[in-house]
Amino acid sequence: MSAGAGGGRLVLLRHAKAEPDAPTDALRPLALTGRRQAGQVGASLASSGLVPDLALVSSAVRTRQTWDLVRSALGGPEPEAEVSDRLYEAGTSDVLDMVRAVDPRVATLLVVGHEPTMSSLAATLAGPGSDDAAVATVRTGLSTGAYAVLEVPDWAGLEPRGATLTAAVRPAR
Repeated sequence: MSAGAGGGRLVLLRHAKAEPDAPTDALRPLALTGRRQAGQVGASLASSGLVPDLALVSSAVRTRQTWDLVRSALGGPEPEAEVSDRLYEAGTSDVLDMVRAVDPRVATLLVVGHEPTMSSLAATLAGPGSDDAAVATVRTGLSTGAYAVLEVPDWAGLEPRGATLTAAVRPAR
């Protein structure tokens, strides 16, 4: 973590491709394709300088598996992670509240969650100066294993249209 003004980079990641069936939605594991996607995401985050200081991870099996595979591909020191039941069913305002509560020393925050919340939050936060193509992508929804990157001036004071959406990245197929 680096001491800063209390903001940084926010990465909103939709879990990788999951199997279609399980006893309950929360128990759906990653498909083989999803396991490959998650490894690619970790490598992409590392090569882009987006290794998180903190990861907020939904408690669903597919999001925890996504995080485990992303984390193993990051290299370097182990980021702190918080697995949350609240994130599993969270809406846009719920995740925004979780982001606002992040320690101001966190420079890069990764949220591993679900659709439509991840793309909805990215679209909601995208303010002036955001990348037009990235805005168009998040408005149509993030595919599995895709992530949005936002520059956030202040975690605690984050408001709609208060960040700059710089990229929306889809995994290779």
